[in-house]
Amino acid sequence: MLRRVVPYLAYLYVTFVGWTTRSLVLRADIPETVHRTGERFIYAFWHQRQIFFTWSHRNVSAAVLVSKSKDGELIARTMELSRIGAVRGSSSRGGAVAAREMVEMLRSGTDVGITPDGPRGPAREAKEGAVKVAQLSGMPIVPIANALSHKVEISKAWDRLQVPLPFGRAVVIYGEPLRVRPDDDLAAKAAELKAAIDALTAEADRLIR
Repeated sequence: MLRRVVPYLAYLYVTFVGWTTRSLVLRADIPETVHRTGERFIYAFWHQRQIFFTWSHRNVSAAVLVSKSKDGELIARTMELSRIGAVRGSSSRGGAVAAREMVEMLRSGTDVGITPDGPRGPAREAKEGAVKVAQLSGMPIVPIANALSHKVEISKAWDRLQVPLPFGRAVVIYGEPLRVRPDDDLAAKAAELKAAIDALTAEADRLIR
């Protein structure tokens, strides 16, 4: 019963936070420009900052990669309430199947989202999954970050997960699209993606101070 109720409580809490938070979105023209070319894209963001995106990206035509764990099931149900889709899989369970599903979704007109350091870390170390999906689909990666003035960091979590608090300020920033060609080295592209998300995250943190 508790596991059934948790997604609804999480959804209501994030809704309250969103209603009471003053948000600033920077460079929102970047995803719009990609869409105008007829392409879709891959959101890439650090696992630590995922919660606020369930508010800032409600009702977008997107599906996010979520692990097949029990905790992942709670996250997927919370996202469903937020009108965000879920693709179930991870680097350790169902990764290849999930990658193929995301490629198909991109080609059929749906953006996808990946936390390159998820689901278990190391924190802020980009694995090759996102760049592989970009390579297979031919679609770009759009790095994204957020920062919160009012939050709690869970110090015992591997990523120091940020839980947003109400009555604060938020910044959401988009980065320039990153493309992965068929002959690109995936490890090098993953390092490039890490640098891009780190830079955006640092920029967001500076602006929220």
